[in-house]
Order: sequence, then structure tokens, then C-alpha cells
Amino acid sequence: HGPTLYYLTLVPAWLQGARRYAEIDEVTLRSVPAAIGTALVAAHGTTRPFLGLPGALAAALLVAISPAMVYYSRYYIHETLLVAWSFLALLAVCRYLQRPRAAWALVAGCAAGLMLATKETAPVALVSMLAGLAAVAFAERRRAGAAAPGLGTIRARDALVALAAAAAVAALLFSSFLSHPAGVRDAVRAYAYYLERATDASWHVHPWHYYLGLLVHSPARGTPFWTEGLILGLAAIGAVAAWTGRTAPDADPRILRVLVVYTLLMLVAYSTIPYKTPWCLIGFLHGMILLAGSGAVVLVRSARSTLSRAAVIAVLAAGAAHLGWQARQASFRFAADPANPYVYAHTGTDVFAIVERLEALARVHPAAAAMPLAIVSRENLWPLPFYLRKLTRVAWWNGVSDEAPVAPVVVATPDMEPALVRRFYEVPPPGERELYVSVFERAVELRPGVELRGYASSSVWDAFLRGEAR
Repeated sequence: HGPTLYYLTLVPAWLQGARRYAEIDEVTLRSVPAAIGTALVAAHGTTRPFLGLPGALAAALLVAISPAMVYYSRYYIHETLLVAWSFLALLAVCRYLQRPRAAWALVAGCAAGLMLATKETAPVALVSMLAGLAAVAFAERRRAGAAAPGLGTIRARDALVALAAAAAVAALLFSSFLSHPAGVRDAVRAYAYYLERATDASWHVHPWHYYLGLLVHSPARGTPFWTEGLILGLAAIGAVAAWTGRTAPDADPRILRVLVVYTLLMLVAYSTIPYKTPWCLIGFLHGMILLAGSGAVVLVRSARSTLSRAAVIAVLAAGAAHLGWQARQASFRFAADPANPYVYAHTGTDVFAIVERLEALARVHPAAAAMPLAIVSRENLWPLPFYLRKLTRVAWWNGVSDEAPVAPVVVATPDMEPALVRRFYEVPPPGERELYVSVFERAVELRPGVELRGYASSSVWDAFLRGEAR
């Protein structure tokens, strides 16, 4: 992935006075996507020229209460930033189409550069955006010579400005502000790795309908009725209205048609790629939300009588309340629960018990935070390295070595236990063997299905018990 998320994280880190990696915490990290997600909601006020005021307000509300958008706006991951930059590029392109100016081309190019410097999936959004422009331009030209808000209206010099800006911004960030030029080369090489992983992955492979299934309904016993069907339904209405020319009077149907093609192509592209992770859906979900804002206005306006209009508004309000309730449940009560459709290979709450016990053992060791700690596993144990950031002598092993010194505290996955028992009690010569004691009173998991077991030498464990007794 690209570096924009990490550079932005420097801002809250500096504000809280952190100067070392060990001094940052979850609040530092989560504040970045949270701030971007909040700004994303406010930015919908700028969509008034093509959604109209009611449509812009409806879209802003849906972004603010969509369970997926809310959940991943508190998740330290690149997707929320990618959506924000994509939205900025869309806004700039749409404003350019309505009133061509080099300044809008420059903004669009800078936004595209930020997209490229955020995640390797950025080209999916960029190509979908350009394809949307081309498709609408082609369709408009076939209609009675109507002016087309597409590629035909883009001046060549402005296109060059946008391309130059995108390349400059991406290169500046990937090169660590020109201090590491090889980063640009590595960024280009990353696409080959992504294509290989996306088309020939042996993990994270899901069927084509995976994303739609998450949005339509994700059944789980004892949890809320998970669905973002309201957004999908309103987006469909908005899409049909855009192509039939039945949008609200203050909306721009041509711009909405670009959004329809852009969103549909994004959905098709991500659904076609076998490698799927749930957070990728918020890219095309945001496109759906923009269309849903227009669709909500069309639906209300279609009601002929005051009574029927009030009924439509009441149904929409109930649906919005359900979305907001789901967002709250997903982000708090079910924040790390696999029953939440947006939880995926997620770190469980046991990680706090694991870290608390290991740090407590370090406090009674003579070396304190420099206590040797060995982590033995063939599993991917991220983000355990982050949670153990205050311990300075953590060694990571993908197997048990007979030659390496045995650490006073060892954490391992269960498959490593037989080899550890041999290393503890068979390899050392008689008189040099020390008893190792389990340090967790119950089974603990880093994430579902990834159990961790901890062992401390009797000397460390006895010191810990004495400290507990005091």
C-alpha cells in the first residue's frame, strides 16, 4: 500500500507529543480515518451543483449512517482515504465538466496522485471514472447532438495538467519527498504483485456475489438484521432516473450518468477479482450513496399527494434509523465480533489480556522492557508487533531452534508446543533445564482460530506471583 495514511498519522502523533513508535496508541491511529470519514460527510455539501441541495443532504446523511462507511472510518486502513481522494477527483471532474477551468484539472490530478499513493487498487477507480466519462460522452453524442459532459469537452492542455499533477504528487509521496527515489520504482512493481495476488490467491478468495451479499443481508444469529438494502434500493432508483432524465430539476442528469457507469464498473471489477476483502466495497458503496441521495429525492417527489409523500418520508426515516442503529452496533457492541459482516480476520479483545500479562511479566524481570521475549509461529500474527511495541527485545521465529538461547518468556501457537517441550526439557543437558509455566489462565486468541499460548520460566513466574501477592 501507499504512504499517505502513514504521513497523515504523523499529524496526531506530533499533536500528542509522541516522538517514538512506542508512544503512539490506538487513538492516535484511529483518529486519522475518523477525521477523514467526518470530512467526507461534510464534503457532500459540495455536490449541490449536480445532486441538488436535497440530494446532497440525503447523500451526506447516508454516508454518516452507513454501517460500512462508519465502521471502516474508525479502522486504521487505507480504504477510507482512498474513497476520500476518489471523491475529491470526482468532484473536480464534475465541476470541470460543468465549467472547464485549469484549476479543476489541477485539483483532479492532485486527487488522482493521492489515490495512487494510497493503495494499489486506485487504478480500478480511476479507470472506472474515465470509462464513465467516455460512455456518457458517447451516449450523448448519439442523442440529437446534445452537448456531452465527457472526454470531448476536456481540453488537451488541461488533461496534461492533470496528468502532470497526478505523477508529481504520487512520485513525491512514494519517494518520501525525494529522499528515496527507489520508492517510485517499487510503487510501479507493486502492481505486478497485486495482479498476481488478485488473480491467483490461495486465501481471501470469495465468490463474485460476496460484496453484494454483505450489503443485501448478512445473516448472523443473535445480532442485528445486517443490511444496507435501503442504500442499494435508492441507488437503483437514482440510476434509473438519471438515464431516463427524471431526476430532480436542480440535479444534473448527465453527471449522474457518469456516476452510474463509474459505480457499476467499480462493482463489476471488484466482484470479478477473486481476491476479496470486505473493506474494498466502500469504494463503490460510496458511488451508490451518491446515487441514493438523488434516488431519495426522486422517490419523495414521485408521491402525488401530501399523505403519500408523508408516508414515503416516514419509511425513509425508519430505514435511515435502522442504518444508524446498525452502524452503532457494528462499531461498538459487535466491533470485534465475527457475527458483524464487516469484521474480517479481526484482532479479538483477548489481545489486551495477552499484552497485559506479557508486560506484567516484563515488569518483574531484571531487564524490564528489555526482557527477552520469543514469539514462535508460522501464522501471520499481525498486529501483535504493534501491541508489543513497548517491549524492546522481541524475537520472531517461524520454528523452534535447538541452538538459539531459550527466552525467559515464550509465546507460541499450539502447533509449536511439541517442539517447544522438546526444546525446554530434552535439548538442555541435565542440571540446565528450567521449568516453564503457562502464563494464561484460559485459552486466548489473537483473532478467531488463532490461539496463542504463553510460557514463562519458573524464576520469572515466581517473581510475578510474588509481585501479585504484594
